[in-house]
Amino acid sequence: MIGEPRQNPLLGIALVVAAASCFAMMDTTVRYIGAFFSVAIVLWMRYALHALAMSIWIALSPDKTFRSANPMFQIARGALLAFSSSMAFAALRRMPVAEFTAIVMLTPLAATLLARIWLHERVSRLRWLLVAGGFIGALIVIRPGSGIIGWAALLPLAAAVSNAGFQILTSRFAPHENPFTTNFYTGATGMAIATPILLAIVADPIDTLLAAPAVQLGALAAVAALGTTGHLLLIMALGKAPASTLMPFQYAQIAVAALGGYIVFGVVPDGWGWVGMAVIAGCGAAAAWLNIREASQQRRPITAVAADTVSE
Repeated sequence: MIGEPRQNPLLGIALVVAAASCFAMMDTTVRYIGAFFSVAIVLWMRYALHALAMSIWIALSPDKTFRSANPMFQIARGALLAFSSSMAFAALRRMPVAEFTAIVMLTPLAATLLARIWLHERVSRLRWLLVAGGFIGALIVIRPGSGIIGWAALLPLAAAVSNAGFQILTSRFAPHENPFTTNFYTGATGMAIATPILLAIVADPIDTLLAAPAVQLGALAAVAALGTTGHLLLIMALGKAPASTLMPFQYAQIAVAALGGYIVFGVVPDGWGWVGMAVIAGCGAAAAWLNIREASQQRRPITAVAADTVSE
């Protein structure tokens, strides 16, 4: 069991902003290496190194375990996240990082829709307004027919829906699991799915990696390192402050993604793009806050993985 850590809200906020920054930097790096590596290689490396890092972490920690109480939950959850990642990585080859991030941030709103459809949960009028507002924000960002983003916007939308399913599963089962064990299975399941895809698509992945310059290999490794670090920082943050305090700060990821897009690619969202991103962030943060508040009222524990709305 994990003991109750000492609360420190300011440190928790700093950690969750750092986690969001890791995810934004990971997305920026994925867009950069998309010119050199296929999605299959990036996907495999992201999850293989994640699984390796968590294996070492658990093996060196006597209070953590590889044993899961719900192995089928772990497989289903990992599969949904792996699909979300594949859609995300494919999207980042075709659209700016900031706009991509904003659309993926529809995840809490998509989770509301899926909870209504799959679980027949009652959805309040406020939640429906937030869902509508979030998708209006997405339309402002995408602007169908403008030629700014085009069909590629369907990829982050698919990632958001898959991630929403991942969130619903996580919220149901994660309170009964050690978060470090769950994060290990995130990497292991993703690697198990990505390995046959890699071998089927890439003729000789080992030669491809060996032939790549060191800077490209470093960037590829950074994708996995940033993703794993982001998850671990989020776990630490949830130990320092209530989830309801921290979740709105995850939307700092949009600002960091915009900054990364400007520094690395010289791309800045236009005025309407900023408006759409602000609408999505506002509606998504409000929906995430409602999720946490309702879980607290129902006396359901909120774990780091359950509160994670930006994972890929």
